[in-house]
Parts: sequence; C-alpha cells; structure tokens
Amino acid sequence: MTAELAQADGHIRRGRIVTLIGLVSLAALYVMALQFTPPERFQGLAQKIFYIHPPAAYAMQLAFVLTGISSVLYLLIKDVRFDRFAEASAEVGMVLAVIVVITGPIWGKPVWGAWWSWDPRLTFTVLEMLVFGGYFALRSAVRDPVERARYAAVVGCMALILVPFNHMTVYLFASQHPTPVVVQTDKPDLPWVMLRTFLTGFAVFTVLYLGMVMQRYGIGVKRDLREALDA
Repeated sequence: MTAELAQADGHIRRGRIVTLIGLVSLAALYVMALQFTPPERFQGLAQKIFYIHPPAAYAMQLAFVLTGISSVLYLLIKDVRFDRFAEASAEVGMVLAVIVVITGPIWGKPVWGAWWSWDPRLTFTVLEMLVFGGYFALRSAVRDPVERARYAAVVGCMALILVPFNHMTVYLFASQHPTPVVVQTDKPDLPWVMLRTFLTGFAVFTVLYLGMVMQRYGIGVKRDLREALDA
C-alpha cells in the first residue's frame, strides 16, 4: 500500500512538471503565432486560432481514442491500470473538448459570421462530449469498483466509434467546416512559416495531454487506495 501511494505521488509530481513545461510552451506558441507567423491573406488575424484549435482537437481525439483502446484492453485483460488510464484520458479529453468548442466559435464568428452553426463537425464534437459526460455519470453512479470499471469500459469502447466518424463528417456531409489543409496533394502546401507554428501546436498539446493524464492517473490511484481502506 505504501509503495503504491509513493508511486501515485510520483505520477502526480512528474505530471505537474510535464504540464508546467506544456503551459510554458503554450505561451511560447502564442508568441510564435502572433509575432512570428504572418496572417492568412483572407481571414486576417482570426486565422491565428488555427494554431490552437486544430491541435486542441487533435489532442482531444487522441485522448478519446486512447480511452477506447484502454477500455478494450481492460475488458480483455481485467487489469485495473487500464481502467484508471481510460478514466484519466477521458477526463483530460473533456477538458480539451471544452477548449475546442470555445476556440471554434471565436474563429467562426469573423469567418462564418455566426458564433455557432449546427455544422456536422461541430454537432458530432458536442455529441462526443455528451457521450463522455454519460461515461462519467455512469462512473459516479456505480459504487462497486469492478462493475464500475466494466460498465465504463463498454461505454468507452462504444465512444471510440465516434472518433473516426467525426473525422469523416467534413467528407460525408455538406459542411462549412474546412477539410484538412496540411495533407493535401491537389492544393498548394501550407507555407513553411505557418506549418512550423502549426506543428509546434500539435507538439505542445501532446505534452499538455501527457502531463495532465499523468497527474489524473496518480489521483485515481490514490482514490482507489482510499476506497480499498474504507471497504
């Protein structure tokens, strides 16, 4: 028990360090985007959110994908560590989803002329948030740890299906949301000065995801240890 508690504290401590690095890098990304990256010709300064919004969306989907994969592994192996990681990743994914749905309308207002439209990509992003909201509602409603982990894993597996479908919405439906602009063979490449900042954003949000998950995983271990002592 003492060794597990020490490991949990280590996860939290290392997670805080990684998160701090991510936050400092995020501040540097803002400076990089605002001062050292030219504005897009048609969208002007509003396009600067391009360096925050898609990387945050990528990290959100990464979190939900890893939640689903961990849920599958828990159902197959029954190792509680997979359940803890799935919970931690889903919670961080929800935080990133909030960033996505906040930065999206800020970008959309000057470009589309409206804060919100029921665009397929936007709608399915909200649907993902609602599903994972149900994931956490289920976790809080079930008291038995084994049943809680099993039921949550089933929801996590089901939610995994939404991720590729959300990605395909811009191709399957009429959509205002732009298709990916970086990996395209039939259009000009993104200028290097913009691509550099864009890729930096992806790296920054990956670091933030890792740092927050490490902290949340350690918190989950400590909670489980308290529950075991109270049982």
